[in-house]
Amino acid sequence: MRRLLIRFVLPLFFCLIPFLAAAVVAVAIPRQAMYFFLEHLSALDILILGLGSLLFVIQMSQAWRALRLKGDTFDSRADRWLNHLSGAAEWFPMLGLIGTVGGILQTFSSIDGPTQPHVIIQKYAPAITATGAGLFMAFINILPPWVVMTGRELIMALGGITPPEERAP
Repeated sequence: MRRLLIRFVLPLFFCLIPFLAAAVVAVAIPRQAMYFFLEHLSALDILILGLGSLLFVIQMSQAWRALRLKGDTFDSRADRWLNHLSGAAEWFPMLGLIGTVGGILQTFSSIDGPTQPHVIIQKYAPAITATGAGLFMAFINILPPWVVMTGRELIMALGGITPPEERAP
């Protein structure tokens, strides 16, 4: 039973944490803001969300591999990929900023003469959605490496395994 807990249940639990965190953030967003976001999705938003989701799924598959014990050590082959992929998560806020700047430029280029404030706000929507998409994707894509680091330490502690750096030569 303990072996099943250490080798399967705990890695699965840790791999579910980022999915739960993403769901909690999505649910915490006010319903009206979520509807506004979904109604004003741009091509850049879809690109950000698509690439971010793909990156997240790949990272989580590598996190699953990295959290599985092989004897008394972890599969470290996934570590290098996780580091590279988590570095790619830093690009999502930048993509969101590109969308923000593009949305602002689009808004100002479409204003011709005196314009009502509510019209300007409606035209400004693509700038805001790009920022939100970029930040959300950055958030969920920085979680997998953290889950692996934290999960490994806890699994080793619960399994009574001495970390490799503390073992006698």
